[in-house]
Amino acid sequence: MRGTVSKNLAPLLKQVNEGLEQAKASGAAFEPSIIRQNLENLSAYMIPGPEISLIKNTFIMVAEHQVAVRIYHPNPEQPLPVLLHFHGGGHMCGSIDLYDPISRELAIAANAIVVCIDYRLAPEHPYPAGIEDCQYLLENYQNLLKDYRFSATLYIAGDSAGGAICTSLVTNNINNPDINIDKQILMYPSVDYSMSSPSIVENGEGFLLESDKIRWYFQQYFNIDNIDVNTNEATAALIKKASPLLADFDSRMPKTLVITAGCDPLRDEGALYAEKAQQAGVCVEHYQFDELIHAYMLLSKLVPEQYHQTYMMIEKFIKAK
Repeated sequence: MRGTVSKNLAPLLKQVNEGLEQAKASGAAFEPSIIRQNLENLSAYMIPGPEISLIKNTFIMVAEHQVAVRIYHPNPEQPLPVLLHFHGGGHMCGSIDLYDPISRELAIAANAIVVCIDYRLAPEHPYPAGIEDCQYLLENYQNLLKDYRFSATLYIAGDSAGGAICTSLVTNNINNPDINIDKQILMYPSVDYSMSSPSIVENGEGFLLESDKIRWYFQQYFNIDNIDVNTNEATAALIKKASPLLADFDSRMPKTLVITAGCDPLRDEGALYAEKAQQAGVCVEHYQFDELIHAYMLLSKLVPEQYHQTYMMIEKFIKAK
């Protein structure tokens, strides 16, 4: 069923949709630089994050690549849990700068040391480069934080493509005895690259993130011209391997919080991920904001009540045993 959007978002969507119609009429094609700038422009709609006691910019070396990370420590005198934050942006866009307010809020809500990573982006660095960067951070964050006090508890969090990274790391490390993720927080996650859920069509136009843009994102991410799983066996195998929703679910997966938006093309796959994890014996909480759209966390000035409710949910989830 198609969602009914909040009146607080209607003016923005009207402006965006009029611009999209003009672009389509002129035959304009998607361009990475333009798409990236459009996402960065959403910073104008973001509430600034809270003050954090200690923030440090540094980097990690993944093979020969220097990858920027930012550390947020809300209380340097205490050994806090660690939360690895993976930003969204369709695997093509987003940055630790754009997501700075969210990283700050997560540090307070989770009472944790947050580490946000500027993982490599497509199309310059297609799949699995970004996943490899985040896997390296997962394996080496303790060395990165050697000068700080931290506990053994580990959380991961991400929205959209960041949710894809979280769930991919969970799947890929389920049998890794050296990795112990206690909880994962998924906000309107992208977990199925087959684009087969009903909401891809039902919410596929008019709600900021549209199905044709999703398809283009995935083509850039996988460096293929057609992501249709019926194209050939190689494409089908790639999509299945990369899609956390299509992987095996296991009771050893971390406790999971899934937050979905009713007017999001990715709504149904997020809900199904929560359902399948719960059926596998995982402790799962799933909340849905029926009137919100994809990327609402980047539109906090327009939906401040729901924005703050999201962090209240996260705080409650983290505090629960």
